[in-house]
Amino acid sequence: MTGNSLDPYVAAYARRTTGMRASAIRALFAVASRPEVVSLAGGMPYLQSLPLREIAAQVERLISDEGSVALQYGSGQGIEPLREQICEIMSLEGIVAEPDDVVVTVGSQMALDLVTKIFCDPGDVILAEAPSYVGALSVFSAYQTEVVHIAMDDSGLIPEAVEEAIAGCAARGQRVKLLYTIPNFHNPAGVTLSAERRARIAEICRAAGIAVLEDNPYGLLGFDGATHRAIRADDADNVIYLGSFSKTFAPGLRIGWVLAPHAVREKLVLANEAATLNPPVFNQMMISRYLASFDWKSQIKAYRQTYAERRDAMLGALSTHMPDGTHWTVPQGGFYVWLTAPPGLDTSAMLPRAVTARVAYVPGTAFFTDGQGGSQMRLSFCFPTPDRIVEGVRRLGSVIDAEREVRATFGSDGMAGPRATGGIAGATPGVVAGVDAPSPNTA
Repeated sequence: MTGNSLDPYVAAYARRTTGMRASAIRALFAVASRPEVVSLAGGMPYLQSLPLREIAAQVERLISDEGSVALQYGSGQGIEPLREQICEIMSLEGIVAEPDDVVVTVGSQMALDLVTKIFCDPGDVILAEAPSYVGALSVFSAYQTEVVHIAMDDSGLIPEAVEEAIAGCAARGQRVKLLYTIPNFHNPAGVTLSAERRARIAEICRAAGIAVLEDNPYGLLGFDGATHRAIRADDADNVIYLGSFSKTFAPGLRIGWVLAPHAVREKLVLANEAATLNPPVFNQMMISRYLASFDWKSQIKAYRQTYAERRDAMLGALSTHMPDGTHWTVPQGGFYVWLTAPPGLDTSAMLPRAVTARVAYVPGTAFFTDGQGGSQMRLSFCFPTPDRIVEGVRRLGSVIDAEREVRATFGSDGMAGPRATGGIAGATPGVVAGVDAPSPNTA
């Protein structure tokens, strides 16, 4: 076969294209951006709180003062002043680093791509939380890796489940290359990895010869103002750390970074140059000036207050409008709540009816590669106003109630039980003694 009427190049594509996944979140944008729809789907920062006029003036000065540099080609590693400032930012999480070990990338999504490219061959295994960030899963799939999901509970990754997964891969003759984790205010689960488990998981991976890929876009957005110590702070030789300005400044600038052991850094620079030549110099210089000229820590404090108010609005609305048998996590920072619908409901099948009711969410199956998540959904509270959040949750509660009525009419409902919070899909019963770990798809 050489092609078809829709795509004459079918036979010419590389095999890796079969692993490319469409983003469930991007697919929702056209619908969710309609003004009559309350979107609880996208994780868009609330940029209206930025000092936009002052930033505009800074941009004008950047062009007039240093335009010939800002608009020129640059280093594949990123400009040194920004790398120095990135080291200062990471020091808030206990990380001691040198600018020479930082590689600036086109967003942390590019960093994920580069790390996967230099570490993984087709068929290699990446361990990832259950659920996990959809953008990372898309990258892992595109490089033809196998993702093995690891159970979580309300304290994050379960160390015993990590050990069990590593042993299982070894028994099957599989090579595990990376453990991918979002330890702070997880996307999509909203939970945070405990300090005790951070040390234990780092120890497990180091002993097994598996690098930890620590993705931390939300680390400064804790609602109590506390900053959790990074895994990388205590294991510089085996942790590759990803950071981003997308959540703490502006995602449209597409600037992130990787902090890696020196040998890994060398290969990342080569891969970065091959992919983009260099990250945008103008965008880097703009962020560098912002960090040098503005009280960015106060801006992050304002973000935390805004998102805390919206988190509270969502949690209050969930308590009011969700039926019995619904469960959700209680995030202490970040953007997301992970909700499990009453037993028997399929959130993917329910989504068109939710959109008809003018509310949008991301179905849970988008955050797995193995079919889990059918009864879960991710709800984002970062962008809508508190009033819109309450209205969106009210609409969603009505949709869930209607789905339950249909199931009660045409099949066994099995939906009795008190409303509760907590529970992560993917946690396996009995993995940890004394941990209330719900089974997949029924939490």
